[in-house]
Amino acid sequence: VWAFATAVVAAETLFEAIVGAAVNRIGDFKPQEMASTVWAFAGAGVAAEALFEAIAGAAVNRIGDFNPQDLANTVWAFATAGV
Repeated sequence: VWAFATAVVAAETLFEAIVGAAVNRIGDFKPQEMASTVWAFAGAGVAAEALFEAIAGAAVNRIGDFNPQDLANTVWAFATAGV
């Protein structure tokens, strides 16, 4: 997903599939993976309310595990996505 967002390519089917998979496995994500995922969706301009909600819930419970870069990327993504 990061590569698609960096290349500004919105592969809608791919992003939709990733939302479903990520929401179901969000408990397995490390802070950097959560930050990178929401960064990619926000950067690509792909709306994914369920994904942002799942990551918000998981992030709140694990905020102490986020390093400064993870925090900055997550905040940027939520702000950019207007969430």
